[in-house]
Amino acid sequence: MKRIKNYPNLILMLLLSLLIVTSCQEDDGVSPSQQQQEDIPDTFSEYFGNPISRDFIGNVIDKNHLPIESVTVTIGTETAITDSNGVFIINNAPVNERFGYIKAEKAGYIHASRSVVPSDGTNKVTIMMLEATVIGTVNSGISDSVTGNDGSSVSFDGNFIKEDGTAYEGSVDVIMHHLDPTDDDMPMQMPGMLYAQNEAGAERMLQTLGMLAVELRGTGGEDLNLATGSTSEIKIPVDASLMPLAPASIPLWYFDEVNGYWKEEGVATLQGNMYVGTVSHFSFWNCDIPAEAIVLCVTTTDGNNMPLSNLQVSITSTTFGTTYGYTNDEGEVCGYVPSNEILELNVYSYNVCGSDSLYTQSVGPFTVDSFVQITIDSSSSDTINETVTGTFNTCNGDPVSDGYVQLTYGNQTFIDAVDDGTFEINLIRCDEDNTFSIKGSDYANVQTTDEIAYTFTTPNTDIGTISACNAVTEFIEYTIDDEESVLIFENISANFYTEGQGQTEGPSLDIFGNNNNQDNCFYLFAVLNQPEYVGTYDFLDWDVMNDTGFTIGECISVSNTNNNIIYNLTALGDVGEYIDINFNGSYEDYQGNPHTITGVVHVLRDN
Repeated sequence: MKRIKNYPNLILMLLLSLLIVTSCQEDDGVSPSQQQQEDIPDTFSEYFGNPISRDFIGNVIDKNHLPIESVTVTIGTETAITDSNGVFIINNAPVNERFGYIKAEKAGYIHASRSVVPSDGTNKVTIMMLEATVIGTVNSGISDSVTGNDGSSVSFDGNFIKEDGTAYEGSVDVIMHHLDPTDDDMPMQMPGMLYAQNEAGAERMLQTLGMLAVELRGTGGEDLNLATGSTSEIKIPVDASLMPLAPASIPLWYFDEVNGYWKEEGVATLQGNMYVGTVSHFSFWNCDIPAEAIVLCVTTTDGNNMPLSNLQVSITSTTFGTTYGYTNDEGEVCGYVPSNEILELNVYSYNVCGSDSLYTQSVGPFTVDSFVQITIDSSSSDTINETVTGTFNTCNGDPVSDGYVQLTYGNQTFIDAVDDGTFEINLIRCDEDNTFSIKGSDYANVQTTDEIAYTFTTPNTDIGTISACNAVTEFIEYTIDDEESVLIFENISANFYTEGQGQTEGPSLDIFGNNNNQDNCFYLFAVLNQPEYVGTYDFLDWDVMNDTGFTIGECISVSNTNNNIIYNLTALGDVGEYIDINFNGSYEDYQGNPHTITGVVHVLRDN
């Protein structure tokens, strides 16, 4: 079984937020004696550890947090294309123990990427792509400059080259984006992660005061750059809230788009509210304070030693501020944190249930890569541990081998990769909110399910089988015991009556479907509560006056003896809208044989 890791906002990288900064040391924060003692490898990639293979699932979004389709995503030698949900899946991607690099490209957007410290489970990443909006045009042979609305700017001496190194003549479109550290979306917009190689060749983590992305395009859309020997002056604004923290000079770093990390090159000086520096080529440029770092991995489990995914883990340094990450399907999150400091570790449940920490602990100081395992007891809080399981089939009834399931709870969406037709999603929910929805996508066959509403049956919710048949507008699906699931999507009628039918009183439901085959049919009847129709029901006892509940009849032999089937009516739309019901439990047939059943009803109301 697999467990989920977080979605939208689930970023397996650690952003150093600017909470407290004391000063910027021109010696890279390390004394000369420390620099001499530091063991720096001959090749920077030696920091990355051994080559390994890992699985990845991620989503690519725009500035409005909407999915971007048909993005080419590359990890090493493996490539995938995002689907209509902006999701990509790459399994067995070649990465390293301490470093993985994911690139995203699509016409109309600037180059985007994400770097991570890969974990053992399925790694989840979110990349926000920025549009390649031209903010100005300059010409070769003429000195000129371009300024953005926020005051960021770049100057040119008029000398440009193509990617093959030959001279370019003509007009040049300038694409420029200023990335502000105070913007909540900056971690998704920036390339790679805040991990760098300093001038001495040593690894560092970075604390950013601002970035500037510049891309140059010729009249034919070709990528351009500054000619050899040419330089440009860049100006990067510093947010007013960060000015008290800004040092007089700060190292400049550029993003190496081939290798996926930042490299130190030059210095910027503070002039008014701008960092001003000189650069000799273009990519992303970054004003950062460096720090020595180690990789810290945190694993979260419950009292039964089960991994807890979808939790936000923060690490706070009194010197360098706070880093964030989210636990994956194995309950683990890894990233770079400052070395040689006592750190405060906090765990949150995505603020869905409030902003109070579920767990707090002091950890460190660390001088080498380290692991911390913590146990979270939710019984003392207003939260509940939930596990959602199910089977995900193709429209032909085969297990989905290359797909994913999206679970939406509150304002959060979680994604779980599916490679064997089964899924298991762990999350912590609030005690006052017990509904969620599920949507599955068969990534290989480009088919999806509808989004279906469910109710938690704490602590374990088995939603049964769902099938990716995106051309189907309504369906009934159920599984008895361990047999093959039955999918009905033809000749379905669904009627709601505000008054009793036959021997019953009160509002009722009558749902039937048969796929043109009486041997493959389903009938469901219910008497509903008033005035709230939606809710949880057990079986309808005909011998009890004015009883409410559900009964399965005619097509399936279901008696009321030892009948423990629970039904969740989660939606009762108007005519032409959906009725959603999910059910599961045990029962005896009329011959006294025991069975189990799970099922989903997602049908359009006829009257």
